[in-house]
Amino acid sequence: MTSPASTAAEPPLRWAPLVGVTAALAMFGAAQGLSYPLFSLLMQKQGMPPAMIGLSAAMMPLGLIASAAFVPWAVRLVGARNLAVGCSIAAAICFLLIGYLQDWFAWFVLRFMIGVVINPLYILGEVWALSMAPPSRRGRVMGVFNTLMGVGYASGPLVLTFVGTAGWTPFVIAIVGFLACATVLRILSDLSGFEDDGQSKGGVLGFAALAPALLFAVLVSAANQQSTYSLLPVFGAGHGLPEAMLAAMLTALSMGNILLQIPLGLMAERVGGRAMILFCAAATAICAVLLPLLIETRLIWPVLVVMGAVGYGVYTMALVELGNRFNGSVLVAGNAAFALMWGMGGIVGPPSSGLVMQTFGPIGLPAVLASLNITLLAFAFYRAAVRWHKTD
Repeated sequence: MTSPASTAAEPPLRWAPLVGVTAALAMFGAAQGLSYPLFSLLMQKQGMPPAMIGLSAAMMPLGLIASAAFVPWAVRLVGARNLAVGCSIAAAICFLLIGYLQDWFAWFVLRFMIGVVINPLYILGEVWALSMAPPSRRGRVMGVFNTLMGVGYASGPLVLTFVGTAGWTPFVIAIVGFLACATVLRILSDLSGFEDDGQSKGGVLGFAALAPALLFAVLVSAANQQSTYSLLPVFGAGHGLPEAMLAAMLTALSMGNILLQIPLGLMAERVGGRAMILFCAAATAICAVLLPLLIETRLIWPVLVVMGAVGYGVYTMALVELGNRFNGSVLVAGNAAFALMWGMGGIVGPPSSGLVMQTFGPIGLPAVLASLNITLLAFAFYRAAVRWHKTD
């Protein structure tokens, strides 16, 4: 626990810019939250198999991978604010083209481009939030940040339950969300946290040697979220559930971020980010095992809420640990490395889940999710055993 003296020496929490950044990223999250079920349901209506739907979903994280290493360079070239605003506008244009073309093959290319242009929004928003949070309150600040991001993600599928998937309406809502994000970021002031202090010599690849366990945790969390958001509708449809309920299930999943990210952040301040990463991974594996057992009962709703919280909570706890251990240019490189691993998780998660589902049926989704989190736990215990052996 942080001592009063150290707390008093900390810089104050900069509420105004933090609220602005969080609001902007929540709007961005709403547009993203709407896109996952929208594309999956439209492709399913076009008769595409689950493996192809999962492969399409992987195009966006592939764009994250392709652009991650260039984000620190782009920040130095045009500035953080200009980069974030420009990328928000570019994402809106991509959604405009997707709505106009209505062609699944073109969507592969455009979803890749969306991954490229939204990556700086992920990285810059998180670095801004981490930089504005004093260490003694970093857990709760990131809990609030991801709670409001969760509100954005939840509102996307919720809107889809009212407007449906037909016509231009869902695409217009996503476009407005990205343009609103650009507007808020444009008018904000005092957005810092990108000092070029010369500490990060190896960039994104160099950071991998500093914190491999954190990066693996991000990969697993990304696979958790992107697989569930992309293929939970297919999993539910395999059990005969109606379309409206499929979108509601995704909303319940996102409700975990709204209800439980702040408590998870407070727990991280007490027991540390590493312990909370393990707790969230174990809880996610248990929820995945319960999915096929409870899918046709009312108990599926609390399971989805908890699963949404702890599945993404792995990432939140990794962010807290990142902010506690690094700062300056290393923090920027670390966030870019996180984005790279988030993209890798998207490559691993949806396609593998879709392929296993196509081979073995709906149970493939929970099987992949449980396996990923059990692997994370095994890797963490292996790392702990190696450290213990070296110090023995």
